[in-house]
Amino acid sequence: MAKLTGLQKAAAVLLALGEQGSAQILKNLTPQEIQKLGSQIARLDTMGKDTVDELLKEFLQNLEQEPTVQIPGNIFLKKLLPAVLPPEEAGAVLSKIEEENQKIPFKNLHDVDSRVLANFIKNEHPQTIAIILVHLEHEKASEVLSLLPENLQFEVTNRIATLETVPPDLLREVDEVLEKELLSMADEGYKVVGGVQTVAELLNRCDRRTSDNILQALEDYDAELADSVRNLMFVFDDLVNVNDQGIRELLKEITNEDLTLALKTASEEVKQKILKNLSQRAAQMLLEDMEVMGPVRLSDVEAAQRNILNVARKLEKEGRLILARGDGGDALV
Repeated sequence: MAKLTGLQKAAAVLLALGEQGSAQILKNLTPQEIQKLGSQIARLDTMGKDTVDELLKEFLQNLEQEPTVQIPGNIFLKKLLPAVLPPEEAGAVLSKIEEENQKIPFKNLHDVDSRVLANFIKNEHPQTIAIILVHLEHEKASEVLSLLPENLQFEVTNRIATLETVPPDLLREVDEVLEKELLSMADEGYKVVGGVQTVAELLNRCDRRTSDNILQALEDYDAELADSVRNLMFVFDDLVNVNDQGIRELLKEITNEDLTLALKTASEEVKQKILKNLSQRAAQMLLEDMEVMGPVRLSDVEAAQRNILNVARKLEKEGRLILARGDGGDALV
């Protein structure tokens, strides 16, 4: 018999006992306990007699039923719960169970301490670790990523960046290796995961040392991919989070042409941030240039914004300003 958790064993025994026998047991449980068991029962299908025999012996009972449980777990629950709970409460429990079973895989990993999880998966293949991390919340995943060995951080990040689709069968296989349970996916087919955006969001939430090390390794491996990640980590409108001294340092290094173009689609907050750090005369001239500029190509505006962001990153390397990160770091050194 495959190794089962206590909850799995309890769910299997209830399913083997049938509706009437299980109803008598569930009447003595709380709604929360019923929900936990119900979630487990809903994932069971059919069970062989040997497995049922072994489980019932462990519970000091005698098996007096057919060799297999013929009714699927979800149908069993729909018949069982109304017999032990008020109609509205039974419906609520069933709804919660169905909702749980539609969530992404590796749900149980969300509550595992990041250090414990990092230590647990550090010996897995980088591709396996990448699949696990993209199914966690970004903040949680970034914590785990920063706790992995440095040589592994790049391997995992690179695989996340190039990860696009994962077959459901592979997700199940990975989940089984971790001895966790795969929750039902909301739809059939491949699940879109990973990508450059995911890497950018993870690194935005990492500490500076971790993100810089990973980006440097990524740049050495694929400079174009590293630039794509950097562009998503900090966008033009994020300049509003740089303090005034940092903005003034930036204004010294950029051209008026780029600034005028870049502000064409910028948020009002960024425009005001720039204007208040210019002299009154320079601010007035900038406003006049924007008024007479007329329609421009969006590609030209985006190019000007990229030029300014490239200067900002250069200044950050020189220690003259710090671009605001996901961890809410200071704007200036």
